[in-house]
Amino acid sequence: MLQLAVYKSETQPDWCPGCGDFSVLAGIQQALASLDIQPHQALIVSGIGCSSNLPGFINTYGMHTLHGRSIAVAGGAWFANHEMPVIACGGDGDGYGIGIGHFIHAMRRNANLTYVVMNNGIYGLTTGQVSPASPLGMKTKTTPLGSIEQPINPIALAISAGATYIARGSSQDTKGMAALIAGGIKHRGFALIDCFSPCVTYNKLQTYEWLRKSCYKLEDEKHDFTNRAKAYERAHEWGDRIPLGLFYTDPSKPMFADEDVVLKAGPLTKKRLGLTPEEKRALQEGLK
Repeated sequence: MLQLAVYKSETQPDWCPGCGDFSVLAGIQQALASLDIQPHQALIVSGIGCSSNLPGFINTYGMHTLHGRSIAVAGGAWFANHEMPVIACGGDGDGYGIGIGHFIHAMRRNANLTYVVMNNGIYGLTTGQVSPASPLGMKTKTTPLGSIEQPINPIALAISAGATYIARGSSQDTKGMAALIAGGIKHRGFALIDCFSPCVTYNKLQTYEWLRKSCYKLEDEKHDFTNRAKAYERAHEWGDRIPLGLFYTDPSKPMFADEDVVLKAGPLTKKRLGLTPEEKRALQEGLK
């Protein structure tokens, strides 16, 4: 197992003191170390938001892209080299709002991506507006009378859209979250790890105390994570009992690269460039 120090960036995180994103950063570092993945062997791609600054705070290859486009860019990198672990990260506004189209189609294709979402139930970077994950009735700068929109259910959405590894972690349990992220990286197919990551500045409802009172671990109740229907039932538990852990996994489903005629022959980055004279003539003959 590698030492965590190899993943330490020279750039220090600038999140608010107490932000849950610190634990998610530590969880990703611990996951990579537990899998003995060298910094140069992994890519982390983010969109826009407080959480999306994460690639700058960890010593791996990283890309800070556009709002809602982390999955699209991460997918492009994976298509180029599907033997490289690619992790996409961001917040609930980035991934479940503007980026939800890319999110759904990556799951449908079962691309081999690990998507870590720092779900704080609010737009933090822009100082506290309602997000797709904000609870019903939540008062924010954009909903002073309380949100009238039902929040998105990312776990249920992932199950129905075709993701093959679906889990929920919490910043109050870094070790448990790291294990879920490591499981997602090892999994062959699309992995979602939705992480409760409290915003201590703007979200006064979904706090650490709220997590301690409400959350329980699926493993403590011997949940069958191979049963899709049971996982879907658990995904709708909310309120006084909110499940954490692995909801569902299906390692038997082929990922996109297993069936695509080009990708199954090997990573594009390892392909020979150019055509031989014989290949050029055959191509020309085929176009006649």
